[in-house]
Amino acid sequence: MRINVKPILHSPGKSLPFTFIMDLSDVEINGQFPVTQPVKVEGIVRNTAGLLELSLTVETTLEAVCDRCTRPLQLSRKIAFDSMLAEELQDEENDDIVLLEDGEVDVGELARTAFILGMDTKFLCSEDCKGLCPHCGADLNLGPCSCKKEVDPRLAALAKLLENNQ
Repeated sequence: MRINVKPILHSPGKSLPFTFIMDLSDVEINGQFPVTQPVKVEGIVRNTAGLLELSLTVETTLEAVCDRCTRPLQLSRKIAFDSMLAEELQDEENDDIVLLEDGEVDVGELARTAFILGMDTKFLCSEDCKGLCPHCGADLNLGPCSCKKEVDPRLAALAKLLENNQ
């Protein structure tokens, strides 16, 4: 979604609010497509003393699978993004400034990028999720599994000594 900021470009104190819904169901994160619901984007462009400031939030509920225990889960996500807008760059090294294209800014693309970069690298049902047993596949959050613990081969001689002393 493109927004024309020309009406407030040379009017300090003016602002231009915006709200729209976008579809990010094509976004793949960790081999999953967790965005199954519409994504709400709200924001505002403010002219503060001749500088254009863009603030937006991207909000949705994700449907994913826990990366440790494979339980289905729903996660609410709200990601904020702030940037300055300019017609031309004074400083080539400043990555916080978004260039206007003929007085317009593509807030849809900015929201999409902010959403993707703001995602977690793993989806977890809880921070202390114990995951699955690597041998039998039991959910360790529900209790210990019945697998016999394997002894580290480097400690096998010590384990044998402990067995003989019992």
